[in-house]
Amino acid sequence: MNRTDRRTGYVAWQIGQIMASRIERTLRPFQLTLAQNSALAQAILDPGVSSAAAARRSAITPQSMGTAVTGLVERGLLERRTAPGDRRTHRLYATEAGLQLATEARRAVDATHAEALQALTPTEQEQAHSILLKLLASLNPSAVDNGTT
Repeated sequence: MNRTDRRTGYVAWQIGQIMASRIERTLRPFQLTLAQNSALAQAILDPGVSSAAAARRSAITPQSMGTAVTGLVERGLLERRTAPGDRRTHRLYATEAGLQLATEARRAVDATHAEALQALTPTEQEQAHSILLKLLASLNPSAVDNGTT
């Protein structure tokens, strides 16, 4: 690897790509995509969240979030409800089946994270997490505004 490839942003991108691939594999048995998993997590963390806010917090396009939400609604894992006084804004709520699936998927994703981070000591893991959260807050404040990390 040459020096220009060691830029922090590039290394972070590589790690992100690798982690996304691992998490996608982990989510397959649950028939969830990364975007669907994010949509479900956002609806659980912030019941009544709008699709647009969920997309911003997850750093995915509104179109991808819309597709993810539609798939979850069709499977009975998520409900869209109109906001009082604003029939155009749909709010997202996890169903009981969605809550159950999300809990199972989270356990599997947590195991994937633990496996990927085993090269670091617990202290290093905490330090890396803290630094990455600081960068995320700087680059995408919506992702950390309501504790959705």
